[in-house]
Amino acid sequence: MRAFLALLLCLGLASAQPAPEVTRVRDVIYQKRDGFVLTMDVFQPVKPNGAAIIKLVSGGWNSNHSGIGDGGWPKYGYTTFVVVHGSQPRFHIDEIVTDVQRAVRVARAYAGTYGFAPDKMGVTGSSAGGHLSLMLALTSKPGDPKAADGFGRIGSEVQAVACFYPPTDFISWINENDGLNGVGPLAARKPAFGPKIETPEGMLAMGKALSPINHISKSQPPIYIVQGDNDVLVHHSQATRFQAKAAAAGATCEVLIREGAGHGGWREMGEDGQRMLEWFDLHLLGKQPAKPFTNGVSKLPSTNPTKK
Repeated sequence: MRAFLALLLCLGLASAQPAPEVTRVRDVIYQKRDGFVLTMDVFQPVKPNGAAIIKLVSGGWNSNHSGIGDGGWPKYGYTTFVVVHGSQPRFHIDEIVTDVQRAVRVARAYAGTYGFAPDKMGVTGSSAGGHLSLMLALTSKPGDPKAADGFGRIGSEVQAVACFYPPTDFISWINENDGLNGVGPLAARKPAFGPKIETPEGMLAMGKALSPINHISKSQPPIYIVQGDNDVLVHHSQATRFQAKAAAAGATCEVLIREGAGHGGWREMGEDGQRMLEWFDLHLLGKQPAKPFTNGVSKLPSTNPTKK
C-alpha cells in the first residue's frame, strides 16, 4: 500500500512539472557534400510567433556542434534553426555560402511543420557568421522551378538580418585595396578561400565575389550590424562603409558602434541582442519598437572597453 501511494505521489509530482518551453529536434540533415553530412538543430517554441530565425554557428568560417545554442530566440516565439556548416579549409567560403543557402531552403520547406510563415525568416551570426548572414541576405535567389531536387525549387531568401561584427569587404580591409597586399583574411586565412586565390586575378575575383559590400542593392532585406570600434580582428570601418553604401543605394541598414569594444565580450552585448530582437520584431512581425531605428550609424559607449 505504501509503495502504491509512493508511486501515485511520484506520478503527481511528475505531472506537476512545467512543460518545456522549447522543443529541440537534433541533427536535421540539410546537405550532403563529398561524404560529409551537414546538419542543423531546430528549436521550436510552444507558442510560435509565426516567424523564424536562422542562427549560423561560425567563427573564422569554422563550425562545430559544441557551439549550438538557441540564442534565446525561441523565448520570444521565434522558431530557430541553428546551422552548423562545413569548416574551412576542407570547405571553402564559396562552398559554405552555397551550403547555408541550402539550409535556408530546407528550413523554409518545413515552415508548415514548425509553425512559421515562409516569408518571415531572419538570419543572425557573429564574425564569420555575420559575414555569412550578409551573403545570405545579398546573394540568395528564388527557387528554380526546374530543379531536379525538390529543395532547389524553394527560395533561399531571408527577410531581415541582425549580426555582430561581420567582415564586409575583403578587398579593402582597412584602406583601399590593402586586402590584395597582405592585409586581412585574404592573407591571414588564405586556405579558407581555396586555390582560386593563388593568382592575383583569382584573388581579386574571389575577394570581390565574397565581399558583401559588392552585392548591395536597394532591394536587399533590412540589415542591422553591431560593431566595436576597438575590434582588432574586424575593423569598424567594415561596418560603417557597408552602411554608407547601403544608404546610398536606398536600402535599409543601421549600424551601432560600441565605443571601446573589441571582437565580442563587452558587457552590453545582451542589451544589443535585445535591440536585434526589436529589429526582427519590426521587420518580420510589424511590431514597432519603443525607440525608433534611425537607418544610420549611432554610437554608444561600452562600460568594459577592450584593452589593446
